Amino acid sequence: MSGAALRIDTNSPVPPYEQIRAQLAALISTGRLAEGERLPTVRQLAADLGLATGTVARSYRELEAASLIRTRRGAGTRVAPLPAGTHRPGRAELAALAQRFAAEARALGANDAEVEAAIREALRG
Repeated sequence: MSGAALRIDTNSPVPPYEQIRAQLAALISTGRLAEGERLPTVRQLAADLGLATGTVARSYRELEAASLIRTRRGAGTRVAPLPAGTHRPGRAELAALAQRFAAEARALGANDAEVEAAIREALRG
């Protein structure tokens, strides 16, 4: 895993530690980061992203509290097995979620092209 896979939006109202936590949680829950895969050290990821080590450490602590990663002295930080009962969304569930997003975006005045652009940006994020 490389820091390049994560993006921090410095203009976002979402704190950087939460952006890291959310992005890593999404990568883990979707299987893009596999069980047992080693994550960069706190110092390395902080350097890669240009952040303070405490920011990355907080993200890792929250991911560990959620049982998504495990840190062991000498073995580093690795992706933990997904907790029992972890839900993987099906097509119908994802379609319903997309429909709700599109409806809310249209209610705000967004057109189809803007809605699609927002989805593409979110997927890149």
